[in-house]
Amino acid sequence: MGLFGKQTWIFHNRLYVNGSGTAVGPKEAEGPLGDKFDVRHDDLYCGEENWELAERRLMVQAIDYCLKKANTDAKEVDFFIAGDLLNQNVTSNYVARHLNIPTLCMFGACSTSMATIAISSLLVDSGFARKVLAATSSHFATAERQFRDPLQFGKQKPNTATTTVTGAGAVLIGKEYGDIAITSATIGRVVDFGIKNAFDMGSAMAPAAADTIKRHLYDLKRSPSDYDLIVTGDLSKIGSPILKQLLKEENILIDDQHDDCGLMIFHDDQQVFAGGSGCGCSAVVTYSHIFDLLKRGELKRVLVVATGALLSPIMMQQNESIPTIAHGVVFERTSRSVKS
Repeated sequence: MGLFGKQTWIFHNRLYVNGSGTAVGPKEAEGPLGDKFDVRHDDLYCGEENWELAERRLMVQAIDYCLKKANTDAKEVDFFIAGDLLNQNVTSNYVARHLNIPTLCMFGACSTSMATIAISSLLVDSGFARKVLAATSSHFATAERQFRDPLQFGKQKPNTATTTVTGAGAVLIGKEYGDIAITSATIGRVVDFGIKNAFDMGSAMAPAAADTIKRHLYDLKRSPSDYDLIVTGDLSKIGSPILKQLLKEENILIDDQHDDCGLMIFHDDQQVFAGGSGCGCSAVVTYSHIFDLLKRGELKRVLVVATGALLSPIMMQQNESIPTIAHGVVFERTSRSVKS
């Protein structure tokens, strides 16, 4: 691995996505990408007794499909790197107790998908692991119960609010040649724009996304045109225009390349307010739809920048502003993708 600039890792060894799996809830299954997901549930309980167990089941199913596609047994995996939105990463830890794989849990809020992939890639590139499993999850009802108000309360939300994606994604990273290569990662800095409104995550996270994208391009001496797609995690309708404006002020124009997972996963008429968010948002969109486009050769190089709001209920009750972060990972199609 080589360090370019202050924040970007270039992986010297070729690293590949050897398998991926996704599982989603009903609203996501009804969205424009519904047929891309491996598992689709028709209710928020996902066949379980409560929502926390439902989220756990989503992660288990995503992992099962990931390992099955990779033709790999859990015993062959060296490390499990995972995270979710719930206190103490309970979804990831409770899943890990059955995997019997050395585990590191991470919390980066909605940026966790790319944070786990970055660290997993670092472990494989450095030679400390051969195969690493990365997974993230979120659930609309569990997130509402923890961060805002239980669903039964029925509180009206403003249009700036986002809808937490009910879904989980898993990726197996290794050196076995595959359709998609992981070539670099940019680790973000914590940025605080002074936003205190927990119902406006897009405005809060946009500056962190802008900071990471700017640093990534600067470190690698690239421009937005070097990418077919620069996709953010969950800025949605509110944060995406702010991101573009912040970068435009730095003479960085991403209008032709940018999209947002929170806008891609739902239809406009699905009553999701500003769009999707959550650990599962960037994970399920990237590990299904974007990976498919790379495999088919419709995309050559993609920068995925997952954004996270590092708030907690206690900090919001104390009227603190919301620190945010964004981590970026570059995925590139391989020659095998082109041939296929």
